[in-house]
Amino acid sequence: MKMTFSDMSRSISFFVRSALLAALLAVGLLMPGGASAQVPAASPAPVESAPVPQAAAPSPVPQIVTPAPDALLKLPKDLSPWGMFMAADIVVKAVMVGLVFASVLTWTIWFAKALELLAARRRLGEAIAALGAARSWSDVRDLQTGKDAASGLVAAADTELRQSADALSPEGVKERIASRLERLEAAAGRQMIRGTGILATIGATAPFVGLFGTVWGIMNAFIGISKSHTTNLAVVAPGIAEALLATALGLVAAIPAVVMYNMFSRWIAGYRALHGDASAAILRLISRDLDRGTFNRRRGVAAE
Repeated sequence: MKMTFSDMSRSISFFVRSALLAALLAVGLLMPGGASAQVPAASPAPVESAPVPQAAAPSPVPQIVTPAPDALLKLPKDLSPWGMFMAADIVVKAVMVGLVFASVLTWTIWFAKALELLAARRRLGEAIAALGAARSWSDVRDLQTGKDAASGLVAAADTELRQSADALSPEGVKERIASRLERLEAAAGRQMIRGTGILATIGATAPFVGLFGTVWGIMNAFIGISKSHTTNLAVVAPGIAEALLATALGLVAAIPAVVMYNMFSRWIAGYRALHGDASAAILRLISRDLDRGTFNRRRGVAAE
């Protein structure tokens, strides 16, 4: 089979058209890949440069921390009791001074009242021993020359005996003497209890006065927190330390006052019991002499 020239030309043109179509298809397929490869290559530049202006964002953090060193420089370095007192507020200082004065007053009352009670009980015990050893009223008349409680009892009884020299009933004399001695015993108890009421007042109010200083000191600590804009312990510690010192002084003043008041209450009750023993000894002596008729013989001698 022979191929003519026209057939050959048609074959060549068909081949050329097919080659051009294949070339166009290949270029079309390569163009999207090339564009997608170029777009990511250009995009990293703005993505990497974006975080650069954000590096200065943490600037507010130094604004909160920077006041702390300035506040620390102004804090008192001495946290001893005297240093805390000197750095305290004027109200807390007044509370501390008042509590110290109350404590000094408590110990002064204890010292003075303890000496007074011990001496009075010793003298009263000696007088009770002398009254117990006496056999008649004339043996104890010398006791009325002193200035102690027993001397006052003997003097009161002797005064009533002289004023009742013309009495007809011995029972009436004893009743009047007992009334005098009872009043003297009550007066001695009131005299001994004098001053102990201050101890009761201090023991009852000192803790609350110290608590007032505590509240005021803690309030100053919170004010310091608000001014320094920080909760650093170094800023809060001085105010809290002053508050606790006021509390401690309140307890130091109150606890001894309560203990001393209770101690004096027992001592005064014992003193009044001794006073009652002395009165009973005097009444026994007078009753004995009344039964013997000693005072009747004296009245008869006085009448003659």
